Amino acid sequence: MLSKKTKYGIKALVHLGKKEERDPVQIANISKAENISQKFLESILLTLKKNGVLGSKKGKTGGYYLIKEPEDIKMADVMRALEGPIAMVPCVSLNFYERCDDCPDETVCAVHNLMLDVRDSTLKIFNNTTLSDLISQK
Repeated sequence: MLSKKTKYGIKALVHLGKKEERDPVQIANISKAENISQKFLESILLTLKKNGVLGSKKGKTGGYYLIKEPEDIKMADVMRALEGPIAMVPCVSLNFYERCDDCPDETVCAVHNLMLDVRDSTLKIFNNTTLSDLISQK
């Protein structure tokens, strides 16, 4: 299940991406427009900043802004930044692999093989979907 953190992060990115100018947008404005708790949103936007998706400016005219073009922001990167591993089980994770204690042989494990297919399908969607795609949806 998608966490609220990731859901709100995507909503905030779409909000920023719809702006024609790349001027900073105050957290309060995003919070109000997207109905997201301001305190929770601060944490989310900071995480996205640390992961190279957003920039920020301090002061009266400050706020957050995209530092990449929307077509260059893949949902796989956003998901990993906010959610962590994309794989549903650690034994199929590309970046956070861990062997399952209860599995003697991954090559014949039905769960492992199913989750490989799920991971690959999910990654294909996330890697082929950009912020620009989300912005252009009606």
